Amino acid sequence: MVCTVGLLEGKDWIRIYPVSFRLLDDRKKYPKYAWVQLDLERRVDKDFRPESYRPLRGIHEEIKVLDRIGTKNNWRARKAIILNNVYYSMEELISAAYSPEQISLATLKPDTIVDVKIEKTAEDWPSRWKERLKQLDLFEVTKSGDRQLIRKVPFDFSYIFVTTDGKRREMKIEDWEIGALYWNCYYRENGNPEKAAELVRHKLIELCRTDLHFFVGTTLQFHRKSAPNPFIIIGLFYPPVDKQIELF
Repeated sequence: MVCTVGLLEGKDWIRIYPVSFRLLDDRKKYPKYAWVQLDLERRVDKDFRPESYRPLRGIHEEIKVLDRIGTKNNWRARKAIILNNVYYSMEELISAAYSPEQISLATLKPDTIVDVKIEKTAEDWPSRWKERLKQLDLFEVTKSGDRQLIRKVPFDFSYIFVTTDGKRREMKIEDWEIGALYWNCYYRENGNPEKAAELVRHKLIELCRTDLHFFVGTTLQFHRKSAPNPFIIIGLFYPPVDKQIELF
């Protein structure tokens, strides 16, 4: 099962959970920046966050892929949707999370990227998590057709940055693309985890040359507990820097 984040009718942020993405027919596996159609209902039982929805018919809900937004003209079509409501101050965003609106998804523009941090973590899932992951059907299919529990990336990657509030912050990146990048680098480096992690770090630093924005979301646990910062980075938006100056 996966959590998918998107913009409802191109305007309001929503998260959709659960979606059995790995079990979907190839024709129904939606790529990033795709328009999809499905029936939803608010998750009001266990999730207070207003952006949280679930498929009306659960994992059996039909998902139609309608179109995909491309990258022509420096990602103009994507930026027209994504950059409608951008936060520039992390302090302001955290205040919004604990306001009556309870904002839990947003686009954040860092003012300065200070560094990319790598932290070594356990190579395998904790035993108490494994059964839970199996219940959630978090398996991947190998070339031989076997189903194996999805592999854990043995590193955490975080951006250290400053927004317009002037405070230096560190935020972990929880994005499936980073995991996929790590494993690609791992095989490229003949199974050397440290070299693979450095390649990921290099790529994350490289993205700082783009017009980098963070997609951020709260974790339910930390939002509920009113943590000082309930947000993590759940995705990266990296259109090229637009060097054209619009005069009118």
